[in-house]
Formats: sequence, C-alpha cells, structure tokens
Amino acid sequence: MTLATLLILLALWTQGALTLMLLLILGRRRLPLVAEKKIAVRDIALDTSPWPEDAQKASNAFNNQFQLPVLFAIGIGIALYLGAGWPEAVLAWAFVVSRIVHATIHITSNHVYRRFSAYVFGFAVLIALWGVIFGRLVFAFQVI
Repeated sequence: MTLATLLILLALWTQGALTLMLLLILGRRRLPLVAEKKIAVRDIALDTSPWPEDAQKASNAFNNQFQLPVLFAIGIGIALYLGAGWPEAVLAWAFVVSRIVHATIHITSNHVYRRFSAYVFGFAVLIALWGVIFGRLVFAFQVI
C-alpha cells in the first residue's frame, strides 16, 4: 500500500469518525432530555421541532453527514479501485477538514455564512475530486 493510499483511507476513516462523534454528541444532547421527561417521546416521534436548539444543531450536523460525504465515500472507493495517488489524497483531506469545520460551526455558533462557506469549499473540493477520478477513468479506457 502506498502512502497516498494510506492517507486516503485515513481521511475516509476520519470522515466516518466525525459522523460517529456527531452521533454521540446528538445522544448526549437528546437522551437526558427524554430521561428527565423534559421532552415526551410522543412529541418528537414525527416532528423534531420540540427539541431545543442545541439538540437541533447536533441533529442537523449529523444529518448533513449523509449528503456530500456519501458522494465523497463513493468517489474514494472508485479512486482507490483506479489506483488513487497524491491528488486524491490531498483532495480527500481538504474535504474532510472542510466537513470538520462545517460540523464544528454547525454544533456551536451555527453562523450560517461561515457554515455555508465551509460547505461550498467542501463542495468545490468534492467536484475537484470527482474531476480527478473522471480523468483517471478516461485515462484507464485509453490504456485498454
């Protein structure tokens, strides 16, 4: 395994760890409210609006990990299959850092413009990653 491949896998693992960390934060914010009967289960069964702001922030940050990161994971899988290198490693880490920044903003200040900037940066990195992957696909078909 090359160092670039290892770094790509570590980026993917870090993205997964971020998702699990957000789930733990979400649980720490929600479970005590239900256990202390501050929130009734019937009130949140179909509607998330009864949750307080901190729980809503954590929930939204967690749910966001099933949007762009899904495309990231698919791209990484394809990239690794095609023989990913340093461009993919750099882009993978740039994406993961953008997601960490995005999630941190989401669960703290929730400053919408900063959060949006982190999202757009991550989206641009993801587009670049998919562009590199597309280039590898085109090259792979030319070699055959």
